[in-house]
Amino acid sequence: MLIASVTAEACTRAVYLGKGGMVITARSMDWRNDVSTNLWIFPRGMQRSGEAGPNSLHWTSRYGSVIASGYDVSTTDGMNEAGLAANVLWLVESQYPALDASKPGLTIAAWAQYALDNFATVAEAVGALRAEPFTIVTDKVPGEDRLATLHLSLSDASGDSAIFEYINGKLVIHHGRDYQVMTNSPAFDEQLSLNAYWKQIGGTVMLPGTNRAADRFARASFYINAIPKFDDANIAVASVFSVIRNASVPFGIATPDEPNISSTRWRTVIDHKRKLYFFESALTPNTFWVDLKAVDFSPELGKVMKLNLGENQSHIFAGDATGAFSEARPFRFLGLP
Repeated sequence: MLIASVTAEACTRAVYLGKGGMVITARSMDWRNDVSTNLWIFPRGMQRSGEAGPNSLHWTSRYGSVIASGYDVSTTDGMNEAGLAANVLWLVESQYPALDASKPGLTIAAWAQYALDNFATVAEAVGALRAEPFTIVTDKVPGEDRLATLHLSLSDASGDSAIFEYINGKLVIHHGRDYQVMTNSPAFDEQLSLNAYWKQIGGTVMLPGTNRAADRFARASFYINAIPKFDDANIAVASVFSVIRNASVPFGIATPDEPNISSTRWRTVIDHKRKLYFFESALTPNTFWVDLKAVDFSPELGKVMKLNLGENQSHIFAGDATGAFSEARPFRFLGLP
């Protein structure tokens, strides 16, 4: 079993359940260094490898997707054409089973992509992943001497959610619409217990204001349910952005005694019904989006496309950036030789 060091990323994910079946998922990416994120379009029909050595999992993508990469070796966030969203966040308590010959391996760098490639709904993903058809294989974070330890959240256009964690080498799944918020440490069971305390106090009386994961969980959980159920989807997206900004860490903040706390580098907001993928960098003045309805994901005509966000995601885009992507070779997921 592989365990990471104490230095970790700190992110937040929240799902808004609005009027008329409106579902919006937001996340922040908090990291101490430039995570070299770019946006990618992947069509259906891509041949994939689990990048776990000779006994790697192999599959062909059933759904096209728009994703945000990490170091252009992993999928950290994204949505597929069916409206399924996937987000990976750091969980230092993660412990993965040992890789053996009984089942194929899947690099943790492609965990989120595997879900986006293969499933249309959370329920479908839970049904398949509960059987543990692969063993997750982790590796060192690029440029660092620590292993990647992550947990995965999925949400879909119906408002269903699931959290996937490996605790003490065992897969733990939390499945249901109530699981709207996820941060980092501690494990999700303990996050729920801590949040129950703050629910008794009530967010209008007092909320924790620090950057700690448990405090961000309490704030995001209160605000994602406290904001109005808007009729206007654009206003709802703006309101959800305000919630994820509230749970973000100001840029430049570093806490020596709390290595899990890092600056928020970027945020995404996913409108599942309209199939819009919004992106906001901490270092640019504008929010922009990708319209999945305008993308040709067909295996015949669809192409792998990349939107180069630049160093520290500092390239400026505004409004609909779907047409700003350029054809590119797909990156290879970080994994074992």
